[in-house]
This record gives sequence, structure tokens and C-alpha cells, in this order.
Amino acid sequence: MLPIAYSELIQVFRNRSVLMNVVVPATAAAFFIYSRDTFVGDGGLGYVGALLVFTVGAFTLYATIVTTLAARRQTLFLKRLRSTAASDPAILAGLVLPVGVTSVLQVAVMLGVFAAVSGRPADVALLVVAVVAAFLMLLALALATAGVTSSPEQAQVTTLPLSLGTIAVASWIGIAGTESLPWVKRLLPGGSATELVIGAWNGGLPLTDALLLLLPTLGWVVVAVALAARYFRWEPRR
Repeated sequence: MLPIAYSELIQVFRNRSVLMNVVVPATAAAFFIYSRDTFVGDGGLGYVGALLVFTVGAFTLYATIVTTLAARRQTLFLKRLRSTAASDPAILAGLVLPVGVTSVLQVAVMLGVFAAVSGRPADVALLVVAVVAAFLMLLALALATAGVTSSPEQAQVTTLPLSLGTIAVASWIGIAGTESLPWVKRLLPGGSATELVIGAWNGGLPLTDALLLLLPTLGWVVVAVALAARYFRWEPRR
């Protein structure tokens, strides 16, 4: 797994389109942090934190993994890796590990800067749980999306609905709150994770409420893994 991850890390920093998926979130995060007072709605400062999490998650993590897997399949690299002694889980783990670590470091830096300029979150442990849950969901959805994405060029289209959709859901909850249509918002991808981030930043949540909010996100992980198992291909579609 580690040799695959090291090779993939080198490829990531040589690929300009993939690098853009890292640069764009960083630029957007700087704007959100600088203009944080403009974005404070019902979600308060926690809403800005949620925007940072899902900007990194949607672009650096989700879109990059879909693009990477589609590119490796198109060049038959995935097929060649399966002829080695590495297992399928080890191959996938090696390919997504560099992007995953980059995403975690990126969101940690962004949230750290945001905390430094606006005040630390009320519940750091819950914030970590929320970020991990959101990233697991987006990772699983990336594997599922890669299954129906035949090329890196097509990935620019197939990743847009979920990338923009999760940020739109976060904005909907952050601006309007969850007083109306609460379970509709929570069941959408990223909805319950957004509420967890907002709660963790603004004032914490009771344990029972936090566990209840984790269920929809973990449910999306299960659904996405099932879809990935059904549709993921190791060779180009004919």
C-alpha cells in the first residue's frame, strides 16, 4: 500500500488539474475566513466552519479521488496493479491515501486559522468527529462516483452535483437553520454533518443529539459503499 501511496503522491503534485482541486479550496477558505462576518446566519461562526469543511471535502477530497481513479483506470494502471501481490483494498487505500492525508492537513490548517481569528470551537472532540464522518461519507461517495466515471474529463461533470450540492446544503442549513424541514435537511448528503459542525463550534451538543445526527452521515457511507461495490470497474468500460 505505501509504495502505491508514495507513487500516487508524486503524480498528484505533477498533475495541474488535480492541484487546482487543492488550490481552489484554499483560496475559497481564505475568502470565507476574511469575510466571516458576512456569512454568519442562523448557524453563526459554526456555519463558516462547515463551509470550510465541505469546501475541502468536496473539492480536495471527493473530486480529486474521482478524477484520480478515473485517470488510473483509463491508462490501465488499475489493471496492472491488480496483477501484483497487492489486494484490492490495499490498491484503493494506496491510491486515495495521499489525497486523504492532504485533505485532512488542509482542513486542519484552515480550521486552525479560523479558530485563531474568531475564537476556538466549543467542543473540539465533537468537531473532529463531525469532520471525520463528513470525510468518510465523501470518500465513500467518491468511490461510488468513480464507478460511473469513465475518464478524468468526465469527472469534471460527474462530480459537480455532489460537490456543489453538499456546499449548497451546508449553506441552506447555516443560513436558514433547521427549524423548518429539519429531517429533510439532515437526510441530504452533508446535512447532518453540517449541523454537527455548527453545534460543535457554537456551543456543543448533548451526546444523544450528536449520535442521532451521526446516523444519516453513516447511512450515506453504507449506501455509497454498496454502490461502489456494484458499479466500480478496474478496467475501462467497452
